[in-house]
Amino acid sequence: MSGAASGIGAATTAMLRDQGHRVIGIDRPGTSVEVTADLATPEGRAAAVAGVRKRTDVLHGLVPAAGITGRTGVDSALLVSINFFGAIALVTGLHDELTRGAAEGGAGVVLLASNSITGMPGWNAAVAQACLRGDEALARAEAAKVESVMVYPASKAGLAWWARREGVKPEWAGAGIRLNSVAPGATETPMVAEMRADPVFGPHIDAYPNAIGRTGRAEEVAATICFLLSDGAANIVGSVIYVDGGTDAILHPIAPQGWEVSGIEP
Repeated sequence: MSGAASGIGAATTAMLRDQGHRVIGIDRPGTSVEVTADLATPEGRAAAVAGVRKRTDVLHGLVPAAGITGRTGVDSALLVSINFFGAIALVTGLHDELTRGAAEGGAGVVLLASNSITGMPGWNAAVAQACLRGDEALARAEAAKVESVMVYPASKAGLAWWARREGVKPEWAGAGIRLNSVAPGATETPMVAEMRADPVFGPHIDAYPNAIGRTGRAEEVAATICFLLSDGAANIVGSVIYVDGGTDAILHPIAPQGWEVSGIEP
């Protein structure tokens, strides 16, 4: 579990432990978790993978939840490195451990997408395209051209698409490893608190409509993640589950928009 020290990652870690599971937490240096690493760099990602391997050779689940939000002053290139490439490096780097877990009864991976994929028109498609090609240098270069608020949904779209594209392949679903993603809406976490404080973009956080009349709670997203990791989700592969109080359904009652971006290689 990356991003285990706060927000959705912390809520998911607590819920899994309450269910009797052992969880290896990963987060940035200075946090109280089992493995500390900087997921913004290849060296930090390798250190995170090595840290997990020192503690286990079998994984039944993986949730790369670490990420930063797009707001005033945030480095757009840094955002895409952490949100997309940091997450994918953990998933691919721990493939062998997940394969062993799958052989013992199944393994699941849940990526953290966002309902901003469909809720924020005009985000930077070139970033998502570069992410899906695995070209971090190009993704960072494209991200640097625009504000981080428009890079955030691109990084999250990349994760959702990656799980769909890769999840059905022999090395993942064929090996018993299920890839899925969740797409939360505004959820009461430190990240959203930071976004609310943004003088430019903060007012938009509570402007989105939802059907339940409030923002989400971290434990509600955590419950969905825990289900996707469970045996009850054995037939769910490549799905994107919205946990946003109905925001996406209100904005797009027939079909979500924003998924059709040209230039993505299958």
